Amino acid sequence: MKKITLSLLCLVFICSPVVSQTGQSYESTDIVSVAKTAEILKKLAPLSVDWLMEWEGRLYIVAGPGDLARIEQANVPCRVETAKFYPHHSPLAAQGGINGDYHSYYELETDLKALESAYPALAKVQAIGRTPEGRNIYALKVSANVNLDQPESRVLFVGCHHAREWISVELPFSLGKYLLENYVQKSEIKALLDRSEIWLVPMVNPDGLEYTIHVYRYWRKNRRANSDGSYGVDPNRNYGYQWGYDNEGSSPEPSSEVYRGPFAFSEAETLAIRDLMLVKSFQALVSYHSFAQDILYPWGYTTQPTAQDAALRAIAARMSELIRAVNGRSYTFGRAAESLYLTNGDLTDWAFGTFGIPAFTIELPPVDEIHGGFFNAEADISSIFQENLPAMLFLIERSIQDFKFLHEGSRTDTRRQDLRSRRTLQERR
Repeated sequence: MKKITLSLLCLVFICSPVVSQTGQSYESTDIVSVAKTAEILKKLAPLSVDWLMEWEGRLYIVAGPGDLARIEQANVPCRVETAKFYPHHSPLAAQGGINGDYHSYYELETDLKALESAYPALAKVQAIGRTPEGRNIYALKVSANVNLDQPESRVLFVGCHHAREWISVELPFSLGKYLLENYVQKSEIKALLDRSEIWLVPMVNPDGLEYTIHVYRYWRKNRRANSDGSYGVDPNRNYGYQWGYDNEGSSPEPSSEVYRGPFAFSEAETLAIRDLMLVKSFQALVSYHSFAQDILYPWGYTTQPTAQDAALRAIAARMSELIRAVNGRSYTFGRAAESLYLTNGDLTDWAFGTFGIPAFTIELPPVDEIHGGFFNAEADISSIFQENLPAMLFLIERSIQDFKFLHEGSRTDTRRQDLRSRRTLQERR
C-alpha cells in the first residue's frame, strides 16, 4: 500500500458523516498506521490517540476527525489502512445474525438469569449499576453457599469496558458457566468454589455494546451525551487513580476516542465497579480487552515499576505459560506502560493503586487486526476461552492461598499480641 500523508482531500474522504440503518448519524472513524520511530512516538505522545496495536514495524490507530486533524498538525506521516479491515466483514453485524454467537445485552441478561435459576445454591445475579440508557450492569457471583457472605478469597473478572471488544464479554461469562457446570463433576472446581467467591461482570458497557450491534461496529466508548454534541466517555480512562495524569494517556477532548470524562468516576459504568470493589474485598482482578495477545500489569500511567513489579511479572509469566500450553498461542506480558503506550484512569491501575491487589489487563487474540481483530470468528470463542481457562483457575487458586496466608498471619500476630499482653500483666502483678 502506498504511503501517504494526510491532506484535506484525505480528511474529507475519511470524515464524511455516515448514516446508519437505524437512521442515526455519526462521524466516521478510520484506521491509520504510522511508522514506529522514536521521533513519531514523541510527536504522538501528547495526542492521546486510540492505539490498536503494533504490527510489522507500524503502529495502528483508530482515528476520528479530531484525531486526524491533530495527527496532521503534528506533521506525522500516516497511511489509511481501512480497506484491510473490512475484507470479509460488515461493520454493522456479525456473520451469524445480528451479533451471532456473541451476547447482546438482552441475551446476556437472559443467560445470566438462567444460570442463577439452574444453580440456585451456587449462582447469584446482582445489578450493580444502571446506565443512562436504562440498562443494568450485571454481576454474577459464583460460590458454594452463594447466599452467604463468608470470609473467603474473592476474584473479579471483568469484560467489555470498550464496546467493540465483543470477545471480552464471552470470557467472564464462559468462566461462570464452566464453574457452575463442573462443580459437581470436577473435584478441583468444587475445591475452588468451596473456598472462594468468583465475581464476573461480563458487560461493563452495555449501552456502547448495543450501539456496536445496531449502528457502528467500531464504537469504543459509552454513550454519554457530551457538552459539545459528541458522544461517549472511555470507561477505562475514567477510574480515579492518577486520572488525567500529566494529560498523557487519556484525553480531555470529548470527541476523542480516549476521552476520560469530566471528572474521575463520572460514569455509571465505573461507579458500578468502584462500588462493588469498595464493598467486597477482592484478592485479584482481571480486565479483559481485545486485541493484542498481551498480559499487562501496572503501571499504565508511568513507565516506573511498582514496588511489587517482580511478583506481578511472575504471575503474568505463569499465566502466559499456561495459556500457551493449550493452543500454542503466545501472549506477551509486561508492564502496561512499557508494552506500547501510556494510559491513565484505567481499572487495573486503580485496583492496584487503591487496594494493592494483583490486577491484570488481558488483551485477547488475535495479535493483529488484519487477521481478525475486533471481528473474532464466532467459532473462535470457545478456543480463546479454553486457552485462558488454566490461567483463570491458576489466579483463583493463588488468590485462595494468598488469602489463607494473610489471615493465618493475622491470627498469628493476634496470638503474639495476646501473649505479650499477658506477660505485661504478669510483670505488673
